Amino acid sequence: MSTIKARLTADMKLAMKSREKSRLTTIRMLIAAIKQREIDERREVSEDEAMAILTKQAKQRRESIAQYESAGRDDLKSVEEAELAIIETYLPQPLSPEEIEAAVAEIIAAEQATDMSQMGAVMKTARERLAGRADMAAVSQAVRSRLSA
Repeated sequence: MSTIKARLTADMKLAMKSREKSRLTTIRMLIAAIKQREIDERREVSEDEAMAILTKQAKQRRESIAQYESAGRDDLKSVEEAELAIIETYLPQPLSPEEIEAAVAEIIAAEQATDMSQMGAVMKTARERLAGRADMAAVSQAVRSRLSA
């Protein structure tokens, strides 16, 4: 069992004992998402795949928050914000914009990329190195600005 799954299971038990309903519901949702992937692929997910699932869940919450905010639904927005806060406790600390810029510069140098035609290769390497730690939209923007300059 991966460490993320073990940690989720242990935290679920703690949430049950302490009767934290919202935390318990969110953790169960995360475990269900991981189990669904395992069932679909008929194998146990790796640590990186589990992290990708949690990252995807966090991204979905951020998108929902933006939609609820624009619709004026503060009640639903607060539920999504609470879920996002719980999910983020399982994700690694995100990189700052300066750290993203430095990582992109390093990747571009390693790939010896000089123009936009090589963006795909740079993004592939960036996705592998920065998965779960950086917003890929911000990484893509940094890559574009470096390669088009």
